[in-house]
Amino acid sequence: METYYLAVDIGASSGRHILGHLENGQMALEEIYRFENGMDRQGGKLLWDTGRLFAEIVNGMKMCRQLHKIPASMSVDTWAVDYVLLDGQDRILGDTYGYRDSRTAGMDAQVYKVLPEQELYQRTGIQKQLFNTIYQLMAVKQQTPELLEKAKTFLMLPDYFQFLLTGRKVSEYTNATSTQLVSPQTKQWDKELIRQLGYPEEIFLPLAVPGADVGTLTKEIQEQVGFNCTVTLCASHDTASAVMAMPVLKGEGLYISSGTWSLMGVEAQEADCSTQSRQGNFTNEGGYGYRFRYLKNIMGLWMIQSVRHEQKDAYSFAQLCEMAAECRDFPSRVDVNDNVFLAPDNMTEAIQDYCRKTGQAVPVTAGEVSAVVYQSLADCYGKTAKQLQQNTGKAYDGIYIIGGGSNAAYLNQLTADAAGMDVYAGPGEATAAGNLMAQMIRAGELEDLAKARKCVAGSFPVSHYQPKKYKQPV
Repeated sequence: METYYLAVDIGASSGRHILGHLENGQMALEEIYRFENGMDRQGGKLLWDTGRLFAEIVNGMKMCRQLHKIPASMSVDTWAVDYVLLDGQDRILGDTYGYRDSRTAGMDAQVYKVLPEQELYQRTGIQKQLFNTIYQLMAVKQQTPELLEKAKTFLMLPDYFQFLLTGRKVSEYTNATSTQLVSPQTKQWDKELIRQLGYPEEIFLPLAVPGADVGTLTKEIQEQVGFNCTVTLCASHDTASAVMAMPVLKGEGLYISSGTWSLMGVEAQEADCSTQSRQGNFTNEGGYGYRFRYLKNIMGLWMIQSVRHEQKDAYSFAQLCEMAAECRDFPSRVDVNDNVFLAPDNMTEAIQDYCRKTGQAVPVTAGEVSAVVYQSLADCYGKTAKQLQQNTGKAYDGIYIIGGGSNAAYLNQLTADAAGMDVYAGPGEATAAGNLMAQMIRAGELEDLAKARKCVAGSFPVSHYQPKKYKQPV
């Protein structure tokens, strides 16, 4: 009789419930439920519908009963930085904003009145991104201070969903580091920094690590889903879970967690809070076992996802790759990290405007636009690989592309070419695999992270790309 574990992996564009178990020493995954996700535009705001998302979590859990595959434990991961504030009756205060909302404009200047940018980086090791929670909370303080006055609890989104499942409030470490309010030395909230910023320190709960148990399902949830199980913390920042599933084949490697965002970096034992890292816009996010994910956030496949939607989803991503390959000689490039690509009304027009303003050829066809996106991403990956090797003083044996973007063969080859390094692509469901790894290690089915990674490497196909010029298949 197999022992099942449930990973609820919610990304910014979709969510999925994946059951996992070990079979002959290999990890077997089964997607049992999937749902669409996205920010809602309401009154000029970009918001998350937490009620709908939790209803989808419960709907997916019901499938376990229907399939007669009851998990021993489950865990929820999501994207980073977004949160809820709860009042004394555990009700959400105000709106649940999405990170692409523009309310944080100018909030960096407000934060730097308290602590200059360089000092803030030295203190937290987290790169400046205007959607970081530190700036979101400053927007609350400046625009709706009464919400902070009423707040009793601060929870990141996966922590909130797991509270709804169990009735217990637990804050998880890896996702908390993305707030820019955690000390890389103590691995806990920097309460002095929080006080300096004027945020109520008592709303922040002690941080727990992946593998800790949150609790069992409430009676109400048990009645809805038809079973009980333990809710265990995974590395609830989806990238932290994905990096856990990096199937290291030889030596040390760089990684790209490729999805809506591309997170490119290395694992480190200590945070690098140097001026060089800050100027290069690198970050030191928390990882499993208190490792640091020393990485750069790159805009990622959000750009091609948007272009596809603007083509009314007439083409698959594989077709867009083929069309981009056919237009591979189109010369224009964009800075994929430019803020104009964060949340444009129309991504295709934003790319065209950027090319026009920078004196480059303006892409017209879907193939030309896709070529600009893919080649610009690859160029950024290549430059970032060089920066990472310079900053760490190490030469790496390859780049491991994990997550949904690992399926983009054309982009993988472009990346190998741009970086001049071997690329290993897979698994595609890295985040879910990492989520399950934390649960299986907690349960004793996998011994430790190193053994779990070997298990992943032997369980899923990994494609190998060597640096060369991409040739269109005949």
